[in-house]
Formats: sequence, structure tokens, C-alpha cells
Amino acid sequence: MKPLVLFHISDLHFGREDAEALAWVRDAIEAERPDAVLITGDLTMRARHREFRAACAWISELGVPVTVEIGNHDLPYFNLIERFIQPYRRYRAIEKLLERELDFPGFAVVPLKTTTRAQPRWPWVEGWVRPNALRHTLEAIDALPAGTRVLVTAHHPLLERAPDGRRLTINGERTMAALAGRKVAAVLSGHVHDPFDLVRETAAGPLRMIGAGTLSHRLRSSPPSYNRIELGADAIKVTARNREHQPTRQVQVAEVPTGPLPEEAPGMQPD
Repeated sequence: MKPLVLFHISDLHFGREDAEALAWVRDAIEAERPDAVLITGDLTMRARHREFRAACAWISELGVPVTVEIGNHDLPYFNLIERFIQPYRRYRAIEKLLERELDFPGFAVVPLKTTTRAQPRWPWVEGWVRPNALRHTLEAIDALPAGTRVLVTAHHPLLERAPDGRRLTINGERTMAALAGRKVAAVLSGHVHDPFDLVRETAAGPLRMIGAGTLSHRLRSSPPSYNRIELGADAIKVTARNREHQPTRQVQVAEVPTGPLPEEAPGMQPD
């Protein structure tokens, strides 16, 4: 059976996007025609209407199936009333362009929502896997035919605490154990702007975690990049492609960064 090829991209941050990096990825998609493109959140910088319009225009040109998970930057930033009452209204502008679900022979892609409208700790950028969100994901996995290999897509890496004890993704450890118990092949995420491919031990066994870098100007330690993922019968091969053409292992970080990039000073005006 021919391997499936997926492009895993993240953190485009329209409003701070890298136009050259986006054109580079679009050209690769046009040339290679992957089976799907999986975007793990932060399409926009401040969830402005014009940023979502730009993201919609870019996605509509790809010509292949696309899924998108919502990131913390995709919730209203300036309009707190909208953030609390209709936090996903602006994001829904892109839904008509997306695949509701991807089911390939022997493989499935299942989403996990890690964003929330508010958290105990400001500035509300980290992850929180709510019980309903985890239940929805597990039910979707359990409904698949026996033996299906599952990729879970989320915005935030599922690490619950940094080495210094600082809270990262709330309910992350429980979530990782639940997914490992379901024999999930890998969890794909973004948020931290550096690519990685690591295995995390959980109470229910190992769990592979794959992170994509950014296609924005908000770089951390690696150049703009995306992951090419090849799903074979017995293995998952991840290649972190980057604009400086460095080998994959040179751009992948050895540990998941413990937070996103610092927020810019809020001098921008809302739309």
C-alpha cells in the first residue's frame, strides 16, 4: 500500500505571517499534492476579521483536504464580551473550507481541543483540556474500526508542568495517559514555534509527540518550517523541512519548550 503523505503546519499567525514562507509551503503542496494538510492552530495573530479573511484565502488556494485546530491566538483578543459569549464565532469563517474529518484506509485523524476562553493564570495562552473535550476525542477514537491507527491533532503540547513547576497544559498528564491507553500513534501540535519529535512516558505507556514550527516572523530557535509526515504500514516518518535546508535533527528541539513566545506589547488596535 502506498504511504500516506501529510503536511503538518502550524502557527501561521496571519497579521505577523512570513509571506515568503507561506509561498514556499504552498508551492510544495502544489508540486507534491499531499493527501492532506493538518494545521495545528494559531492561524491568526489577534483573531481579527481581516486576519481570518487572509487565512481563508490562503487555505482556499491549496487544493487538497485541510483540517485546522483552533489556537489560543484565534480567540478574540480585544473584545472580551465576544471572547466569553461567542469565542469561536470568527474562527467558524473557515469551517466551510475544511474537512470535517479525515479517514484514510487504516488511519484516522481525530481533533482534540486544548484552547479555552479563560484560565486561572493570565495571559490565557497555555492549554487546558476540558473533560468534555477529552471525552469527545476518546469517543471519536473508540468509534473507529478496530486496528485503526490514530493521529490526534491539537494546538498545545500536552506537557502539564514545566521543570520549575509552572503550569502548562491543564489536565495534560491525564490526557496523555488516556491517549496512550488508546494506542494513539502520535499527537501533533504547534504553539511553541519549534519542531520536535519526542516520546513521552505516561502511566499507560509511551506516547509520541510531534510538533511543527512556525510560518510566521515570530521565530524562536529554528527557521520557518513545517513537517512532512509519511504514514507507512509499520512506521511514521517525520521530516522537518525548513527554509534554511538544515537537516531535520538540527532544527528539531530535544525537549518541548515550556511556553510560547512572549507576547508583543499590545499597541495594536482592534478591528
